[in-house]
Amino acid sequence: MGILTAATATLTLATATAASSPPDDDSTPPTTTAAPAPTTTPPTTAAPTTTLPAPPPEVGNPECVWVVRSGDSISLIADHLPADVTTGGILLENGIAEDAIVRPDQLLDVCVGNGVDDLTGASRLRPPTVLLAQHSPVAIQRQQEKLNQLFADRGIDALSVDGVSGELTRQQLCAARVFLGLPVSRSDMSANGTEMEQLMALDTLPVPPRAPDADRWGLLDITCQVLIVGERDRVVFVFPTSTGTEGFETREVNASRVFRFDPAIDNGGWHDSSEFPSSYDNPLNGNMYKPIYFSNGQAIHGANNVPPRPASKGCARLRVNHHDLLVAWLGLDTATGPVWRESTINFTVTTQGQYIPDP
Repeated sequence: MGILTAATATLTLATATAASSPPDDDSTPPTTTAAPAPTTTPPTTAAPTTTLPAPPPEVGNPECVWVVRSGDSISLIADHLPADVTTGGILLENGIAEDAIVRPDQLLDVCVGNGVDDLTGASRLRPPTVLLAQHSPVAIQRQQEKLNQLFADRGIDALSVDGVSGELTRQQLCAARVFLGLPVSRSDMSANGTEMEQLMALDTLPVPPRAPDADRWGLLDITCQVLIVGERDRVVFVFPTSTGTEGFETREVNASRVFRFDPAIDNGGWHDSSEFPSSYDNPLNGNMYKPIYFSNGQAIHGANNVPPRPASKGCARLRVNHHDLLVAWLGLDTATGPVWRESTINFTVTTQGQYIPDP
């Protein structure tokens, strides 16, 4: 589309001056011959001009980007563009509501219908999910769908595919980085970055690089607040967890063998911690559901309150139903009393990372 470049074009507000003619003079004899034409061109006044602000250098197609000036409106902008660019076309191209107000320094794509998002330079002819802003709702929806596919039947809840990057979505994006061997964080995942490319390329969950080399293993990632459980070269569970709060942080351990399991048969599975006794989780005065001890007094245990952030006194909490799945998978669901034999429990745990609250 032929329009003026926003960086260099000028709008001519006056383009010509009227030619001067000799005034009527009654005293001039009618027989007087006309004065000879001047040998020099009469001076004219230069036409005033208005220079359009230049768009920032990072835009995709500067010649198609209009920088809104004070006093601009969509209709006034359309008046300065070719006749085939209408007010409605600009609104549609930029996804702006009819009653929206444009503001100074706002950028508008004014090459209407050319199949390109001229603000980013991306083609509008590709699938919309490729053209997203860094954290656009459509990109987040794609990530949520992929995470639901990868984590299906692993224990962790399916995400709502709503395009909103909340605490639970970031928790699972964090877990995905653990599986991919990427730097672990709870940040959003860029739509156009290599992280998302690698996430979308996954067909199944690989064993994380830091998983213990053991027959049955658990990798507790404190950054993500997840417990990944597997056997040799297969991932079995991905459970949300809640680790130790500030001052009671869950310790980092490497390939620590679980040494004790307490089914707390006499109290419906609820064991009361001797160090931090509390009636918080159960009216019968139990606060650790069937604890599995892996590092001195630190345990993996069930709890009624498992937020996606640290909330315990150093242990790793699991939801009660998730903990029952883990206990059954370890073959400990038929235990009638405490089990102290490492070889019987046969479970090795590594912890890693540090929790940093979401911004």
